[in-house]
Amino acid sequence: MHDISDDILVKASRGDLGAFEAIYKAASGFVYNVAYRVVGRKEDAEEVTQEVFLTVYHKLKDFRFQSSFKTWLYRVTLNSAINYAKKASKERNRTVEYNEDFNAVSVPEEARANMDRAAHQTAIDGLLKMLNPEQRACIVLRNIEGFSYQQIAEALGININTVRSRLKRGRETLMALKGEVIRNEL
Repeated sequence: MHDISDDILVKASRGDLGAFEAIYKAASGFVYNVAYRVVGRKEDAEEVTQEVFLTVYHKLKDFRFQSSFKTWLYRVTLNSAINYAKKASKERNRTVEYNEDFNAVSVPEEARANMDRAAHQTAIDGLLKMLNPEQRACIVLRNIEGFSYQQIAEALGININTVRSRLKRGRETLMALKGEVIRNEL
C-alpha cells in the first residue's frame, strides 16, 4: 500500500472527493487482497472492498491518528470481511467445487510453472476457507502479511493471547486438513 499523507486523510475526512479518490487509488488493491484472503472468492472480495470504502468514507472523520492509517484500514477491512464471511457461510452450502479440466497437450515450461503456482495458491485458498473467519484473519495477517502478534491484536482489536490462541487452533486445523488430504491421495 502506498503511503497516504495525513494531509490527504484530513482533506478526505472533510469531504474532499479528490483526496478520497487518492486514498482509494493508494489502498484499494491492499484492501482487496486482505479481503480476498479472508472471504476466498473474487466476487465476495470485490463486495467487501466496496463495503470497506463506504465505511472509510463515512467513518474517516472519526480517525484520530492514534494508530497508523494502515492499521486502522486493516481493522476495518478484516471486520468487514469476517462479518461478510460469517453471513455468506450461513447463506451458502458449504460445498467445495474443484474442477480440474486440463487437456493433455504440450505446455510450455513457463506456462506449466504458472499453472503450478496457481494450483498451489488455489490449494492454500481452499485450506484457508476451511478455517473460521477469525482464525483465517489471524493466519493471513501473520503468515502472509508478516504482521507481529501485537500488530494483529491491534488490527483486530483483540487481546494478544486471543491472537495466539486463534493462530494455534488455525495451524492445528490446517495440519489436520493437510494430513487428511495426503491420506486421501494415497
